[in-house]
Amino acid sequence: MEPDTSVTICGIRMKNPVMAASGTFGYGREYGEVFDLSKMGAIVVKGTTLKPRMGNPPPRLAETPCGLLNSVGLENPGIDVFIERELPYLRGLGVPVIVNVAGETPEEYAEVSKRLDKAPGVAALEVNVSCPNVKKGGMAFGTDPEALKEVISSVRRSTSLPLITKLSPNVSDIGFLARVATNAGSDAISLINTLLGMAIDVNTMKPVLGAVFGGLSGPAVKPVALRMVWEVSSAVRVPVIGMGGITSGTDAVEFLLAGASAVAVGSATLVRPDACLEVVRGIWEFMKEKGVMTVGELVGAAKRKVDSGAGCPRGTRDF
Repeated sequence: MEPDTSVTICGIRMKNPVMAASGTFGYGREYGEVFDLSKMGAIVVKGTTLKPRMGNPPPRLAETPCGLLNSVGLENPGIDVFIERELPYLRGLGVPVIVNVAGETPEEYAEVSKRLDKAPGVAALEVNVSCPNVKKGGMAFGTDPEALKEVISSVRRSTSLPLITKLSPNVSDIGFLARVATNAGSDAISLINTLLGMAIDVNTMKPVLGAVFGGLSGPAVKPVALRMVWEVSSAVRVPVIGMGGITSGTDAVEFLLAGASAVAVGSATLVRPDACLEVVRGIWEFMKEKGVMTVGELVGAAKRKVDSGAGCPRGTRDF
């Protein structure tokens, strides 16, 4: 028998557990010229806001060792243009479409979600809580439990679509915030969003990015992301979608073993446009080699080994 890579997340059946992460995949049009997008598990489109956003001043990208800094600033044409121009194309791809929702107030999140609720072709919403809360001085919604609860509750009241909360890693207790999100109505958790960082040009003696700070992604963040997926999948009973530095099938399998039910590929697609398909193939080849018939057999397997005593006991490893 051949391995079955299909998974179901929040009632959404996917051919495989590999999604294109929000932000690096746009609306898929450019990638559709390179490979067949219908072979993916799902596509998560870039952050969508109520009104058009111009984004942050350039430069917006900066390479770092084993990673990438970005400060795009959620540039997008706004929800109305997305529904009119982009959604019809995405709807015809034959793959679940998840829309990343962003805003500066709970009311904006709720309004965007309400407009997407009846839009044909939208499988789920991913709520980006790394946005600044303008009502509270710019603090990100995802770092404040009360603000997080307010956003997710507002979105939950505005839509019947499955909700995925994309958590920020720039916090001290990711498991607690995951519980806040699920208690407020989130059906799944995705993580991690980018780590806050910066770069300085020593020749000009100025920050490289126009917005000074940016989000760090790529292989450099993978160990942090993997640890947080492990923690969150232990803290909540909803599906977890893992991301952060995934460039190969082996990387993806690590996230599944840590407790993720699906994964998302981001920065790797900027280097290799078909990176998502490479990850899909890698997962299948691993399953074939190990005699694993379903993805579910992998999910959380590393935890089960630790709990059974087959792995390294917690807190006792010597370095």
